[in-house]
Formats: sequence, C-alpha cells, structure tokens
Amino acid sequence: MAIRTEIDPLAAMAEASAYGPVGVPVIAGPGLPLSFAVWEPDCEMLDGPFGARIPASGEMMDPEILIVPLVAFSRSGGRLGYGGGFYDRTLERMRAKRPTLAIGFAFAGQEMVDLPLEDTDQPLDLIVTEREIIEP
Repeated sequence: MAIRTEIDPLAAMAEASAYGPVGVPVIAGPGLPLSFAVWEPDCEMLDGPFGARIPASGEMMDPEILIVPLVAFSRSGGRLGYGGGFYDRTLERMRAKRPTLAIGFAFAGQEMVDLPLEDTDQPLDLIVTEREIIEP
C-alpha cells in the first residue's frame, strides 16, 4: 500500500491476485522484519502503523515477490529507503530461506547514479518506472 508520495501499486496488486495470493506489509515494531497480511482487491482495510493500511482479516503469508518502496534507486539495483531498515531486514531473512524477488516501483526522476549504500542494504532485482523496466 502506498504511503507518502510512493507510486500506488493497487493496479499491479489486483492483477497479481488473479495468479496467486498477494500480501501487504505489517510492521510489528522498530528493528523487526516485516510480516505480510493476505490482501484481496475488495478486502476490508484498517489503519496500521506508520500510516499504512492493512487487511482486517489478519491472515498472514510468506511472499516470494516483494514490491519494495524507495526514495531513490540506481540502475545497478541499489535502493535508498526511508531509513527504517524494514525491507532490508525482511529481504535478508527471506532470501536466507529461499529466492525472493525484490521489485522497486519508482518514478524515473528518483534514479541516482550513486547512492550511499551500506553492507546491510538488499539489492533490487527489478525496477519498474513510468518509462521503462530496468533489470540490474
């Protein structure tokens, strides 16, 4: 679910739901990885932490593909997030168990040549903008 000025992923989520379960992130607390609640196009939503909306059902899932929010990205798959580390911790945990695809939805204007990345930053596998699809 989009927050701040992020690209709204609802159309992509609705399309994806025709092929399998779709989840939205649930923040358990600072410093913890995310969990994911099952989302359906017409499900009831509640206000969750950090201004994000979450499904009311409470049914959880383990996704294989994550749409990852970002402030900026690089063509090499680098991602600058909002500073909480939620997605980096989550991707690290998930990728230790099985392959997990991280897709960044961004505006083309969010691209940067160099990003201040850290060792804990998890790379994007695909970046989708209004202009193109980038495969790092």
